[in-house]
Amino acid sequence: MTESLKGKVLLAGKFLRDPNFFKTVILVLEHDDTSAMGLVINRPSNVSVAHALAEHFQLPATSDLIYVGGPVEPTALCMLHNKTTPELAPHTLIPGVVIANSAEMFEDIVQQACQPKSPRRYRIFSGYAGWGAEQLEGEIERGDWYIHRACADHLFNHDPYALYDMLLSNFAKSHTTFEIPREHVEWN
Repeated sequence: MTESLKGKVLLAGKFLRDPNFFKTVILVLEHDDTSAMGLVINRPSNVSVAHALAEHFQLPATSDLIYVGGPVEPTALCMLHNKTTPELAPHTLIPGVVIANSAEMFEDIVQQACQPKSPRRYRIFSGYAGWGAEQLEGEIERGDWYIHRACADHLFNHDPYALYDMLLSNFAKSHTTFEIPREHVEWN
């Protein structure tokens, strides 16, 4: 491994046909020599946050959905949010994106986000994507994943279904080959 991919997004390559990852955008949460972990950020489920958490918290009615974070441990929940404070700095993944570290934080963030004109944004994910030692590196080398920079706007995008195509287009623009002028055909 040359450098950690933590805080980057992975875009599924066009030949990756695994239904768990077809046309997905994954935000990498952890990556080191022994393993990698991430969340699929563009696959909302049909389960509402209010319904999923009703047994645990008293939440206001919200139409926000739980996202399918990946096939590993599908009942495990993880929250990413934009509440940045000095005490939450160790949990900051990228600027403007923090990993929730407690059940109380889940409830607090959802309550705040439901207030009119709240600046609070969040996503709750069920499950995650995981890789063993050197597995992700092998998949990248094979062309299964493209690496792209991540930002909070990607995670909190209002149209998660359009996110993959938008980021793939941005990736393609930044990875084009140098165009040879036609008058120098011999340069081909």
